[in-house]
Amino acid sequence: MDCQDEVNCGLHLVIQTSSLPEKNKVEFKLSKDTSSFPGRLLQHDLERNYSSRQGDHINLVSSSLSSFPILQRSSEEKILYSDRLSLERQKLTVCPIINGEDHLRLLNFQHNFITRIQNISNLQKLISLDLYDNQIEEISGLSTLRCLRVLLLGKNRIKKISNLENLKSLDVLDLHGNQITKIENINHLCELRVLNLARNFLSHVDNLNGLDSLTELNLRHNQITFVRDVDNLPCLQHLFLSFNNISSFDSVSCLADSSSLSDITFDGNPIAQESWYKHTVLQNMMQLRQLDMKRITEEERRMASVLAKKEEEKKRESHKQSLLKEKKRLTINNVARQWDLQQQRVANIATNEDRKDSDSAQDPCQIDGSTLSAFPEETGPLDSGLNNALQGLSVIDTYLVEVDGDTLSLYGSGALESLDRNWSVQTAGMITTVSFTFIEFDEIVHVLPKLKIKFPNSLHLKFKETNLVMLQQFNALAQLRRVDQLTIDPQGNPVVNFTLWKYYVLFRLSHFSMQKINGTEVTQNDMIMAERLFGILAHVASSELPQYRLISILGDARKKQFRYLLESKGKKPGIINEENNDSKRLVGENTNRATLNYTTRDFYNEKLEEIKEKKKFCKMYIEDLVKEATEINMKNEALQKLWPQMFIELVRDAVIEIRNKNSYMKLCLQQITDQK
Repeated sequence: MDCQDEVNCGLHLVIQTSSLPEKNKVEFKLSKDTSSFPGRLLQHDLERNYSSRQGDHINLVSSSLSSFPILQRSSEEKILYSDRLSLERQKLTVCPIINGEDHLRLLNFQHNFITRIQNISNLQKLISLDLYDNQIEEISGLSTLRCLRVLLLGKNRIKKISNLENLKSLDVLDLHGNQITKIENINHLCELRVLNLARNFLSHVDNLNGLDSLTELNLRHNQITFVRDVDNLPCLQHLFLSFNNISSFDSVSCLADSSSLSDITFDGNPIAQESWYKHTVLQNMMQLRQLDMKRITEEERRMASVLAKKEEEKKRESHKQSLLKEKKRLTINNVARQWDLQQQRVANIATNEDRKDSDSAQDPCQIDGSTLSAFPEETGPLDSGLNNALQGLSVIDTYLVEVDGDTLSLYGSGALESLDRNWSVQTAGMITTVSFTFIEFDEIVHVLPKLKIKFPNSLHLKFKETNLVMLQQFNALAQLRRVDQLTIDPQGNPVVNFTLWKYYVLFRLSHFSMQKINGTEVTQNDMIMAERLFGILAHVASSELPQYRLISILGDARKKQFRYLLESKGKKPGIINEENNDSKRLVGENTNRATLNYTTRDFYNEKLEEIKEKKKFCKMYIEDLVKEATEINMKNEALQKLWPQMFIELVRDAVIEIRNKNSYMKLCLQQITDQK
């Protein structure tokens, strides 16, 4: 089917000549023996623009002076067939010498074994030269044929387009069925209208500049993966790209810029198998009238326009999502950088304190310098479109809040403030997983009550880079409503390096009936092992605490549990009266666990400050009491020393006053009268 398509290169442009009547046809006579050529010759399937039947009585005679046969025609034959000559299927291996035929305009050498173009340089009026189905390996011997308009070299062995510099009037060039790998040396053919390069070894199409008259280009059955320069052909109307390796419209996007192209074929390419193929081509090439040899209807154009709009919306949405994804990545990188700087500062402070204690101080400027240099700006390759969209984006956010399905992800301590938002009931109820990243665990502890209220269905907690460093911190999770799964990422959480951390979690949070820890199912044996390892710890903790501390920890709601605890205090672990049933035992264990709580560093520091203030007040109060007591004691000692003398003086004064009784009485009466 394909042969006729392959060579359909606009042969209607070739000068037409009428065929001779059947009665005038004669057989060729060869005077020189030509050895048979092995192999089966293929029939030429090109529509002939002049008769392929022999119309001349031709004699080819040998010459003793040359290795080429010489063509001889009678005068009558020259008059009858003055402008054309057909040497088709004559088993020629070379071009014969043609003398006295300078007036020839059409020359046919089809279906021979010619390997080189020779002996036609004198035919300067030649318009059409047909060398289809020969064994020519190089284009040559045509430099004098300046009037040549049709050159048919299909089905030969040509590997390179060359030696066409003088053929500036060429109108049709047929090179199909050769071994050409590159389009070259044709840019000067400004009058060329038809170019046939089907069934070659082309891998790409370019270098077409200068072919300003080209209207038809046949590139079927090659290995083409991309096309360029076609939009620079102002007259191109028909382009045949069937049966190549074109897999995306981007590789032929230049076709969309062609204003003249009206007929194109892509059938037999990978692109033609895609669901978006037809509407993408139609949307980008509105000037087309035919696609894959079928006329395009207005309904198809309308449907292509609708589908193209949907595709454009998808692209915009995809671009938007990519932009958001990139912004998220940059924000997370920024949060991570801030986190690392914070951890470095904390580490440096601790190091400095240790060095001060050991009297080995270091210049703080050097420490800061090393900290900053440890975290250079991260750069990476970005999509050009995203790069342009992100040019004006300066990511200074130090936190990120993201809701993805049923997961709430919080990056950076600032994200904890989002828990104060007015979350919709639907969104809040949908959240089952809460992930914390780059946030101090002590800061998370403060918002756990809010988490319990805002997201009542949250069952899975994830911690990454949260500074979980000790088992005691897990005690804080007991204040939540329910936890089914717990994921502690080893990155930034040293507590997972403890061998028994999972068992402690199971023991302390046993009232949650935990199902998974770090993705591993919790078994009954795990629960038993957790109780064996840490049961004694809770018993000792509750037994050693003072009564007022237990009351403050447990609260009014657990008074009954507390009474049971008091009843069992002092008993050894595991020695409980047989009459105590399992429920009482469970109550006691839960109460014991409640005594294992966690105090955050900030709260502990606040308590320390409060304790210091109390100590200071008590110290001042005691000092005042001691000072007052000392003064009283000193006064008492002084009184003891002065009292004997004072007593003597009192007795003496009394004796002197009452020595004269009458005078004393008058003095007393006078004092009473004065007082009135």
